[in-house]
Amino acid sequence: MKKILIISGIVTGLMLSLPLRSHAQQQARSAPARQATSDLKATRDIKVISSAGARALADACTAWAEQNKQIVAMAILDWGGNLIESHAMEGAPMNAIDTALLKAKSALRWRRPTSETNKMVRSGENLAPTFMRDFPQPGALPIVVNGQVIGAMGVSGADGEKCAQAAIDAVFNGQATSSIR
Repeated sequence: MKKILIISGIVTGLMLSLPLRSHAQQQARSAPARQATSDLKATRDIKVISSAGARALADACTAWAEQNKQIVAMAILDWGGNLIESHAMEGAPMNAIDTALLKAKSALRWRRPTSETNKMVRSGENLAPTFMRDFPQPGALPIVVNGQVIGAMGVSGADGEKCAQAAIDAVFNGQATSSIR
């Protein structure tokens, strides 16, 4: 039986309006302008990875790594960069989860696989990741559902991006990608 992997929720945007206009300025506002302001959407739906979904990603990556005779560690983040799940296989180096976390944060920030960010840095196209405390090393993927980045998965060791992609494919059954393009 599959557990729910994606939860939809609502985030409400708050707006502070200060009465800085004079009475005459307020009266001068046209009806169409008032209508446009009232038509603005004040909420949006945000999909999040559930803790069960994050655990399933870790389990699927572990299964892929075992099948391919690799030892990895992983970190799964939600859309806001919060760590939901981390796991290191037996024999993983002491810093493996920290490395996976740094990779996942980079994939989330740049909204692309860290292998792409690594190529941008190496070619000199964009050096920002080098001074933004990012870790643009291959091994992490953003998790995208319906064009919305809902999190990221970083994997330290061996074929990290292949492990993350296998996990995303297994858990989301083709409903998620690792690219917003």
